[in-house]
Amino acid sequence: GIWRGMNARQRRAYRMARHPLTIFFGYFTVFIFGMCISAFLRSRRHWQGLLALFLHFGGAAALTYFVDPWAGLLGVILPLFIASGLGTYLFYVQHNFPEAKFRSRRDWEYTAAALQSSSMFEMGKVMHWLTGNIGYHHVHHLNHRIPFYRLPEAMAAIPELQNPGRTSWRPADVMAALRLRLWDPEKGRMVSFEEAEGSDGPGAQPSAQAA
Repeated sequence: GIWRGMNARQRRAYRMARHPLTIFFGYFTVFIFGMCISAFLRSRRHWQGLLALFLHFGGAAALTYFVDPWAGLLGVILPLFIASGLGTYLFYVQHNFPEAKFRSRRDWEYTAAALQSSSMFEMGKVMHWLTGNIGYHHVHHLNHRIPFYRLPEAMAAIPELQNPGRTSWRPADVMAALRLRLWDPEKGRMVSFEEAEGSDGPGAQPSAQAA
């Protein structure tokens, strides 16, 4: 399996990428490094990332200088820190949840991947509105041309879309999702690192491969 074929360095890098602290500190790992710095280092065409950092820290510095330090912290840094952490978890759980099903490249099929490998994130109406209905992720993957404001309508109108794998903000659901790191093709489900390393089978595959 792919996981068993990884060397120690590759496993450490993958573990770090999937660690809950990496998700919690998404402000640093995803926003600052992943979306801004790393993108620019890969290609100078992504100069917007550096511009975003300049505007972000420039705004915080301006509030700090012209108002007070608390204004910069509470008006810019803290809100984006919280939003980045929540957003990183949303991206993680869209394809890493207990009911997720993945297939090999040979058996991959578009509709099955959209409906079985993408979650329905249950939230209240206000949170669905604030997140642009991103919780209807299986519908979005099935047809990305459906406007975000019509995703609930599409799900309600098509019976085949009404039984996806579900998750939520409930602590039990969050903990269950964070424990799942790899896809085990023999067990046909997501497993933890501990389960994968204790298995006698051919080994699990990194869930990022299919997500």
